[in-house]
Amino acid sequence: MPILRDAAKAGSHHESEEQHTCHTPSCTHTTPTTSHARQRERLLAEKKRMHQPSCRMNDDEFQLLTHAASACRMSIAGFLAHTALKAARDLDHTEAEVATHRDMVRELFALRRALGQIGNNLNQVATVLNSGTDAPHVKAVLDAVQRTAERVDDFTQRYVETEAPAG
Repeated sequence: MPILRDAAKAGSHHESEEQHTCHTPSCTHTTPTTSHARQRERLLAEKKRMHQPSCRMNDDEFQLLTHAASACRMSIAGFLAHTALKAARDLDHTEAEVATHRDMVRELFALRRALGQIGNNLNQVATVLNSGTDAPHVKAVLDAVQRTAERVDDFTQRYVETEAPAG
């Protein structure tokens, strides 16, 4: 028996079946009620976000925002709400402190990258030395380790000075 798709009724029906118009949850030929998308829990009425502020950004700013939200696995709206509320709750931070924090985070990521590259280089040196051959670039790798260790020390010192309570 051929199955016909009734687009207006959102269900498939056998040709000889009577066309139903109920499509209630108890109707057996409605679309499934389970969604594949994960939905977040509904907020209580007093916690529901009713206001929708807006702002304008240029292309670079929007790209930066989109990347940051994606990195945090958040929607753009959720990221904006989270970060704006966090900033609003901590008005003691001055713009200079925020800029210093941003610079420190940038330096941490740079140090992390450098350490990863050095670790890779050290592994290559160890592999060459373990095979019994000469590794002429050992000195360069060890110098890079020393420079990066000094950067970590400098960063740590700056962080301690920045985070020290004033008084």
